[in-house]
Amino acid sequence: MSTFVHGGNVQANGIRQHYLRYGGNGPALILIPGITSPAITWGFVAERLGEHFDTYVLDVRGRGLSSTGPELDYSAETCAHDISAFAKAMKLDRYHLVGHSMGARFAVRSAVLHPASVERLVLIDPPVSGPGRREYPSKLPWYVDSIRQSLLGMDAEAMRAFCATWTDEQLQLRAEWLHTCYEPAIVRALNDFHDVDFHQDLPRLEAPALLMIAGRGGVITAEDEAEILALQPNIRTVHVENAGHMIPWDDLEDFFNAFGDFLGPRL
Repeated sequence: MSTFVHGGNVQANGIRQHYLRYGGNGPALILIPGITSPAITWGFVAERLGEHFDTYVLDVRGRGLSSTGPELDYSAETCAHDISAFAKAMKLDRYHLVGHSMGARFAVRSAVLHPASVERLVLIDPPVSGPGRREYPSKLPWYVDSIRQSLLGMDAEAMRAFCATWTDEQLQLRAEWLHTCYEPAIVRALNDFHDVDFHQDLPRLEAPALLMIAGRGGVITAEDEAEILALQPNIRTVHVENAGHMIPWDDLEDFFNAFGDFLGPRL
């Protein structure tokens, strides 16, 4: 039986923020997807989370059904403020915060800016690139080429050229929704991976945090993990060895197992 409750829109931080809600009971949990992942593409994860949490999956500005367009600011700082503004608009005083990739970077910043609100923080394979550091493994043409093709209309088979290991169902959903990812928002986010220092907030992080690392992602190396732990020794780290960067797409059960008891109930 599905745990989906409804989709909705709320005015927060000056924009329309679209969300999908699952479960409707239990502690609140806000999920922030990655750079080209509208909320609907994380529905299969939220279905399980909804068994234990009042789960909200956000469309980050410039993606999905949230506000988009050339007049908006897509900086990491503004997107971090979107999260707390959404929570306030929904009257969520305390919540778990889960972010994947770009969403994890926004989540860290939001948790530092609003420490009284975040119960626990889960960072799923965040990019650790930044000023003076090695580049993020995925390059701009991969994003831009697929987005531009999606604007013309593409099917699952055409999407396979960009996501070769995905299932037909996953490819179909991405082909359906990728056109909602506004190219300038994606470009800004990818640039911010290199221009904004992810590490600066780690020493100031008060919420208990779990760092989930993809064993085959190439995003976080052993050296990166050691540096993160040196900056914030209280972070718990866990590896999903047989998954690439899109961890739940590659190994859903080990993805949920990696949470352990960090959020309370085992998922």
